[in-house]
Amino acid sequence: MRHEEEPVSCRPGDAPGAAGAPEPGADPGGPPESESALDSPADRADEQVSKLRELLDQLPPDLDAQMFTHASWTARRSDSYERLAFLGDSVLSLAITAHLYPRLEADRFGAGRLTKIRAQAVSGRSCRAVAERVGVPDRLRAAAPPEVSSSAAALVRTERVLASVIEAVIGACYLAFGYERTADAVVDAFEPEIDEALEHPVDYKSALQERLARRGAIVSYSVVAEQGPPHDRTFSISATIEGVEVGRGTGRSKKDAEQEAAQAALEALE
Repeated sequence: MRHEEEPVSCRPGDAPGAAGAPEPGADPGGPPESESALDSPADRADEQVSKLRELLDQLPPDLDAQMFTHASWTARRSDSYERLAFLGDSVLSLAITAHLYPRLEADRFGAGRLTKIRAQAVSGRSCRAVAERVGVPDRLRAAAPPEVSSSAAALVRTERVLASVIEAVIGACYLAFGYERTADAVVDAFEPEIDEALEHPVDYKSALQERLARRGAIVSYSVVAEQGPPHDRTFSISATIEGVEVGRGTGRSKKDAEQEAAQAALEALE
């Protein structure tokens, strides 16, 4: 997250101090080139992931191939992205934690609040958003063997897969370029998600609990399904009120799945 203003520089051919002066023959009443046109949201998003994309493009072929290999596409599970995702998950968590810790006041941001901010910033939904900005779906689709091309189209749209692959990208970058370069690129890429977690913290469980307290009801959460290996598991959790399911959520951790279930419950109660 950067809030300092960038210095204004003249474009080639401009005279210092002549910014905004009309060119000979130009219509003085014409609108100036807008700042938004020079720095649109799309351009800003592309700039934020540029470092991570550059590292990705420089990775050696063996890591590049492993990053975009789903476990169902290879006879050897160890050739898939799963181990890299396991590593990248830790690197991502440390990079965001190390970025937040010195920047947030200790009196206002205790360990519990920091944990919630980080969890939201690196959630499966956040990882999927970064993966899409980096271009992971196209790369993953291109890497799919011809015999699985039909199923790959659906696979590359799932949050679980995209989140795992972006973690694998981070893990591979860590192996190839070390922590400092990787962490710098990761913080830039996740900047919108970090800002969103700081400005609009999400705690659907607390919101649901407060709403139910007014009517004397309570919500309970239970795991209804688990998928994937131990290090890359997806949980499905049901939120029930007085024995009736009012929401269901999935996530790469039980906490994420509970938050999604609580969100679904809130929407159902409206």
